Amino acid sequence: MNIETFIKDWIAVGNSYNTEKYLEFYNENTVLDDPSVGRKFIGHSGIKNYFVSYFIGYKTQTELRKLEVKENSAYLEVEFKGEFPEGIIGGSFDFTFKNGKISSVKAELI
Repeated sequence: MNIETFIKDWIAVGNSYNTEKYLEFYNENTVLDDPSVGRKFIGHSGIKNYFVSYFIGYKTQTELRKLEVKENSAYLEVEFKGEFPEGIIGGSFDFTFKNGKISSVKAELI
């Protein structure tokens, strides 16, 4: 698995708002922890709720700013642009991967 390519594809699919294709990047039981919204989103149904609410709902576009890749994990810093009060805000994701998909991720605004 080429994690750098995976992350770039994940961002591109997220920016296209293709929910079904976006969910294909995640294992069925992935936990997405986002303290900035005070919730954990579990499995495809939870992650779909997160994606629809915070990405599609705010017309968020994500741009890669920094990527640090390790064997089965990655740290990503991004810039979000969208229809939310700040207009532009930074964010980060800490990913772990299993079986070629995201197995857990912690997302935060920075």
